[in-house]
Amino acid sequence: MRAIGIILAGGKRNSLGVLTKQRNVAAMPIGGSYRAIDFALSNLSNSGIKKVAVISQYSARSLADHIGSSKWWDFGRKKTGLFLFTPTMLNQETYGFRGTADSIFQNIDFLKKSNEPYVVITSGEQIYKMDYEKIIKYHEQRNADITIAYKDMNTYNVEDYGVIGLDENKQMIDFEEKPLNPQFTTVSLGVYVMSRELLIKLLEQLEVEGRYNLVSDIIIRYRKKLKIYGYHFEGYWRRIRDINEFYRINMDFLTPEVRNLFFNTYPYIYTKAKDEPPTKFNVQAKVLNSIVSGGDIINGQVENSVLFRKVFIGEGTKVKDSIIMEGATIGKGCIIENAILDKQVFVSDGQKVIGTKDNIILLEKRNIV
Repeated sequence: MRAIGIILAGGKRNSLGVLTKQRNVAAMPIGGSYRAIDFALSNLSNSGIKKVAVISQYSARSLADHIGSSKWWDFGRKKTGLFLFTPTMLNQETYGFRGTADSIFQNIDFLKKSNEPYVVITSGEQIYKMDYEKIIKYHEQRNADITIAYKDMNTYNVEDYGVIGLDENKQMIDFEEKPLNPQFTTVSLGVYVMSRELLIKLLEQLEVEGRYNLVSDIIIRYRKKLKIYGYHFEGYWRRIRDINEFYRINMDFLTPEVRNLFFNTYPYIYTKAKDEPPTKFNVQAKVLNSIVSGGDIINGQVENSVLFRKVFIGEGTKVKDSIIMEGATIGKGCIIENAILDKQVFVSDGQKVIGTKDNIILLEKRNIV
């Protein structure tokens, strides 16, 4: 192995409302069978990186349950593995991570006890497929101190992202974090490659100076002192920012291109296996361009929707352009359109839950309709 991996899975995002009330963002359900963190874990494993730390602060229980057995991503080998780190009380003034850099510093022993020359840092809330070995080779060719993966988002609103400015040699000349008036359209994907020894040195220096953020205190502050290069990524990439983005990501899986990329193209994205019976389609069931999962029982019509496991659809019910999460029950004669039903939501007979593309209706976990 040439690198170790660090997945930042902080976990709290108010823009997702009740969906992250008891969930870590990295544990958000995606595409009928995945959790968001599966993509980072699979990318690391498929790139030959078998020693990975997941650092989480909020709602870590949902993550711990999902990644409790590392065998699903092929991390369970001698001298390697998958480690979940949460905050420890270092002193009376420290009750959690004070920033992304501090979250790594509090677990700096993971870095010091490793022998691999490089570190790949990524996020647990991004949906993409990337070969990190290619970035490491690019990093070496450029003799870079830090390499940042980026994507050109010409037709996308970039105000909620870190925007990176590059010269003709792809060396970083500027970095704007969530700018009100972006000067560039090249967005940082939050994937960083650097040497393990450099990261340890920078983290120890930040701790002395009382600085705690990876982007503002390392990437931006050292942009002229260190050689920071951009690595251009052209594939599919999305980040779970808010409810609308979460909805769009799941709807993307209904398109052949995205579905084939993640379901049918090697190397694959792996997840924790669930032992459920196959989907049951009863006599009146009709399913069009949808993803269904194990344990689902469908008596009605489902169109352009993503159903997670153990969902029940009653007779005469129409579900369209919606996301139905695990264990949800929808009674007879209902209409569900442009909606997200959280885990174990129950919708009684004859109800209508109708939103629009610009106003997705969200029904909270265990809500009775």
